[in-house]
Amino acid sequence: MAVNVLIVDDHEIMREGMCALLGKCDDVRVVGQAANGRTALELVDVLKPDVVIMDIGMPNLNGIEATQKMKEKHPTLKVMALSAHCEGAIVAKMIKAGADGYMLKESAFSELQDALAAMLNDQTFLCRGISKVVFSDYATLLANPNSVPPDGLTGRECEVLQLVAEGHTTKEIAVIMSLSPKTVDSHREHIMGKLGIRNIAGLTKYAMRQGLTSPGFTAS
Repeated sequence: MAVNVLIVDDHEIMREGMCALLGKCDDVRVVGQAANGRTALELVDVLKPDVVIMDIGMPNLNGIEATQKMKEKHPTLKVMALSAHCEGAIVAKMIKAGADGYMLKESAFSELQDALAAMLNDQTFLCRGISKVVFSDYATLLANPNSVPPDGLTGRECEVLQLVAEGHTTKEIAVIMSLSPKTVDSHREHIMGKLGIRNIAGLTKYAMRQGLTSPGFTAS
């Protein structure tokens, strides 16, 4: 039986390339594509894929928050992170969100095939490059458990932070997230208080460092 896959990446050339590669596999069927996390959430509900191949740095809703929402609603869904990000903090956030695997975009296609097979057997999968990052960070954490304090942001606050960093106004964020403008402003104040950042430029830099958004993502 074929494995149904949804590809989520904001770059069309990346999505089409993945479709072409996966099309060579007899036991894999690409059932859909999405350019951002919010569209991906809608498609998961409709298409019911077995596996989602998820980019991280995307506009509107990043892969970390999208993964968490997907896994909360569809616990048996398998999510494979496929990203250029190899920073330990970003990898940790993605794994905490519920990703079943993590691969770098520079990985060989054979590794992706191995990853799909592993996840369908209820196993996790980390590509070689990410395994080194995870092991290094874990060793550091064991040596100094207090070395990486959490930022304390909730999932909803991370969503607001991303949209603020991408240049959306309070009213636009309220519409996108189905909140009142007053609630959006309250979330932004909480974010600034938790991070100790008092301006939009600082929030934008922080969001990029954490992989919540990437340079070039701006509201249109």
